Amino acid sequence: MSDLSEKEEEIAEYLVRSLGAGGYLRAVTVPQVARLLHCSVLRVEQVLRRIQQLDPLAIGSRGLAEALWIQARHPDHPIDDPLVLGIIAKHLHNLEKRAYQVVAKDMGEPVEEVYEATKVIMGLEPRPARSFATEDAQYITPDVYIQKVSDEYVVTLNDDGLPKLKISGYYRQALGAGSSKDAKDYISERLRSAQWLIRSIQQRQRTIVKVAQSILKFQREFFDKGVEHLRPLILKDVAEDIGMHESTVSRVTTNKYVHTPQGIFELKFFFNAGISRSNGDELASEAVKTKIQHLIAHEDTARPHSDQRLVQLLKQDGIDIARRTVAKYREQLGILSSSKRRKLF
Repeated sequence: MSDLSEKEEEIAEYLVRSLGAGGYLRAVTVPQVARLLHCSVLRVEQVLRRIQQLDPLAIGSRGLAEALWIQARHPDHPIDDPLVLGIIAKHLHNLEKRAYQVVAKDMGEPVEEVYEATKVIMGLEPRPARSFATEDAQYITPDVYIQKVSDEYVVTLNDDGLPKLKISGYYRQALGAGSSKDAKDYISERLRSAQWLIRSIQQRQRTIVKVAQSILKFQREFFDKGVEHLRPLILKDVAEDIGMHESTVSRVTTNKYVHTPQGIFELKFFFNAGISRSNGDELASEAVKTKIQHLIAHEDTARPHSDQRLVQLLKQDGIDIARRTVAKYREQLGILSSSKRRKLF
């Protein structure tokens, strides 16, 4: 529908095909496209600017600042506030750190004005293709169930949807009279192979149940009270408990899931390093992560806990870990640093 020349259409199609999931153009640069399509950098830049004005606005931006600037300068509803434009151009990194005082000092404006400008910027779309991106939900089917019946837990294999394997009677009949020796030898070999496969599958299923029963024995408090009561556990503990090699337990627990009263978890989830407590007990690393998550969820958003403050709060609960360990766990949980979590409005 655009009045592009044939060459410009070629450039535009290449650019669109190079867009990432968020709508950004990061896979290639304008000079690279120009060399590849044998045209000038200026021409590619002109086509890109036209694409960026299409729907969704700012599609094809090369970074956050460019995406916000294009939206702020849209001809139909431009934002003429020089403070908003100045922050987009120079201070997005300070905005990310909630360093409003630094922005105010550099821009020569009161902090209150910076707050208001920030609200305007927050109303813009940081991911131009967000509404067009579709991510299919990944549904997990548990391989084993741990259910509470009265005061006891019962481990059952989830065999719903699994085909019942059996050997066809036709091949057994083929071993009877009338078949040549070569045919009988071949069929006998195939039958043994089929029986081995069925037994192997059954053995793997029994092993999964054994591992789940062993995990249940070691992690009983988790099933009763939740993640904060997860205990340290290693593959060797379960392997020795069920009389198998560690490598077997490792293979069985990879990409296998269990449905529990506390939710659905990968079997690997239950294997955690131990964190010593001041009372002599040990706590699983996942339990410590849950405590960190809880502390951050209930913090004052205007004065969020620093990593050092989290260390002190955990110590009050008998958990003595280093600040760098807290930072590592926080990052694994996908939680930003305190400076980036601060909210003043």
